[in-house]
Amino acid sequence: MGTTSVRALESCNMEIKNREATSLFITPGYKFNVVDAMITNFHVPESTLMMLVCAFAGFDNIMNAYKHATDSKYRFLSFGDAMLII
Repeated sequence: MGTTSVRALESCNMEIKNREATSLFITPGYKFNVVDAMITNFHVPESTLMMLVCAFAGFDNIMNAYKHATDSKYRFLSFGDAMLII
C-alpha cells in the first residue's frame, strides 16, 4: 500500500466523527498503530508525502535511501521506482 492507504488505515483506527474525511496529518513523531509496512515511490523532497514516509521509516533512513536512489539514477514521482519499507 502507499501513502494514501497508510493515512486512510491510520485514520480508521482513530475515533473520528465524520468517516468521510480525515484531518490526520502524519509527520515525524507520529506513532503508527495499524500499518507496519509500506510500498511507495520516491516522493518530491519537502512534500507532505515525504514527511509521512520519514515519520514511518525515520528521517536518516529515508535520506540514505534517497542518496542511493539519486546516485543510482532511480526515477522519481508517480511513474518512477518504488521501495518497500518495513
